[in-house]
Amino acid sequence: MTYQETLDWMFVQLPMYQNLGSVAYKADLSNALLLADHLGNPERKLKTIHIAGTNGKGSTSSLIASVLQEAGYKVGLYTSPHLKDFRERIKINGEVISEDYVCSFIAENKEFFENHQLSFFEMTVGMALEYFNKEEVDVAVIEVGMGGRLDATNIITPLLSVITNIGKDHTAFLGTSLAEIAGEKAGIIKSGVPVIIGEYTTETREVFVGKASREQAPIYFASDTFSDQDLISDLKGDYQEKNIRTARQAIALLREHFSITEQQEEEGLLHVVQNTGLAGRWQILQQTPKVIADTAHNPHGLSIVMAQLARERYKKLYMVLGFVKDKDLDEILPLLPKDAKYLFAKPEVARGLDADELRDAAALYGLEGDACGSVTEAYAKALQEASALDVIYVGGSTFVVSEIL
Repeated sequence: MTYQETLDWMFVQLPMYQNLGSVAYKADLSNALLLADHLGNPERKLKTIHIAGTNGKGSTSSLIASVLQEAGYKVGLYTSPHLKDFRERIKINGEVISEDYVCSFIAENKEFFENHQLSFFEMTVGMALEYFNKEEVDVAVIEVGMGGRLDATNIITPLLSVITNIGKDHTAFLGTSLAEIAGEKAGIIKSGVPVIIGEYTTETREVFVGKASREQAPIYFASDTFSDQDLISDLKGDYQEKNIRTARQAIALLREHFSITEQQEEEGLLHVVQNTGLAGRWQILQQTPKVIADTAHNPHGLSIVMAQLARERYKKLYMVLGFVKDKDLDEILPLLPKDAKYLFAKPEVARGLDADELRDAAALYGLEGDACGSVTEAYAKALQEASALDVIYVGGSTFVVSEIL
């Protein structure tokens, strides 16, 4: 199969949570372990760093990978979801996996995938681990897909575990209270393996301390130990301040395994986008009018982003907005600015929320605007109407951002 045919098979033949939602979710590690065994257990031959959390996983993973790259190491980076191309999920020193490797991996293992009905995510995790092992990376930074305890990435035993924060998202699978969600994320804490907590509440701290104690895992709270951190990054969202603290705590512990100077740490934090290709985090697409794209998509993330947006200076604010169906709009819509012109759109995925439905729900919260036929149409309309002194915000979903990048 060609690369495009391979992608078509991956996306259509196998369930993919990114597009379909709950029908593609598999809360079980048996298939991930089965695939790892089939591949010769590449996860046992890799040095890894495991990163979970409600928000900031991708940024924190990229911050850590960038510093390790500046220190001269060959660094694998596995993240999800992708924005434009599936291959963004699997990188080595910022370079995406080759089309040839994707094709050959699927071709060689296609019968196994079909016989055991592996999910899209399970298959992709296996691909990443085997690729990193074959390419002999020095270390691989592995981002959890969802949750932690039953996520397919949780077959690894890392040098270090990181949990960025806890917010309410994917509550149908992870629980409705912060303690329940923290319990699922804490599932990545392994026996004797140090764990870093980026942010915590009284409720979640108790969960993390309890799990770490049972596993005899040293626990570090980055918001306490790096509360006065003063290094800067090329990642400019307000929320990155907390991610930088978490990444710096990780680097401090990783110095037990890798040689990383203070200068290399500073350079790594300053060149995250260049080193890793991270996109969609308070990304300024143009200045006149100013266009800001951000993938924040749940109350925890959006509350921070909206506070930052409120500090922007503009004559008029345009909001190009779309969500997926499983989001709690009653939690999200009150966070959004009322003094804006909204252009609602459905992301081009099966999970996408209908634009008319979103418009009607938003109107109940005083958010006025138009339902558009597509994200690209909504964005084009905003660009057409906006003056040089206006600001356009594009977000609500990773999928909305991906369509305009």
